[in-house]
Amino acid sequence: MHVIRPDEAVQLISTWARQRQSKAVGICNAHSLVTARQDSRHEASLLAADLRTPDGAPVAWMMRKLGAPTQGRVSGPDLMLDYCAHAAATGESIFLLGSTPDTLDKLQTRLRTIWPTLRIAGAISPPFRALSDEEDQALTQAINDSGAGTVWVSLGCPKQERWMTEHQGKVQAVMVGVGAAFDFHAGTIQRAPAWMRNNGLEWLHRLGSEPGRLWKRYLVTNSLFVYLALLDLRRSLTHRNV
Repeated sequence: MHVIRPDEAVQLISTWARQRQSKAVGICNAHSLVTARQDSRHEASLLAADLRTPDGAPVAWMMRKLGAPTQGRVSGPDLMLDYCAHAAATGESIFLLGSTPDTLDKLQTRLRTIWPTLRIAGAISPPFRALSDEEDQALTQAINDSGAGTVWVSLGCPKQERWMTEHQGKVQAVMVGVGAAFDFHAGTIQRAPAWMRNNGLEWLHRLGSEPGRLWKRYLVTNSLFVYLALLDLRRSLTHRNV
């Protein structure tokens, strides 16, 4: 994980975007990190990312305990909005990849309502199946031809991380995996209120909103994260006392 503030992340991504560098940004919550421990391919995708930020409050808390005392959350939804504000002010263009056509339409309408000068160079909802080589080449070409400096990827974990890794060096833009951010900002899924997000309870809100789909992620995966975090803390304390 990288120690970085939200404003620093925006500036770093913008620098890469202006240079049309092919970079990947992994936004890591507890689910993503536990998945990486269980899935070597996902682990490799996160390790290949050029920037990894703490999306979830538990991850930021662990970073503070393990040597980064000022680290706060750099969440996907918040980073996306911060960057859209920056892009609208600087004239940078963005590309939206993922979710459904309906969500993409609502998302673009909302973003343009907030920032009328925001340049959205393209928006594509790919099929949920694997793309053929020809389809993938066409998608990559469409992104590169759009001139966008950043590609905001909402394909879900671990699919979006794998897609970004597979396209490093092919997509000439900064790829940022933001999970459910498209749905939050489009209004198709209600995000937790600020007080819950600030107190590490966003997971509880999402579990209550989609229990059938998310119960395993939050009850099983989060429990594993807590267990592994406690092991890391014990090892850290043992090391300090040696």
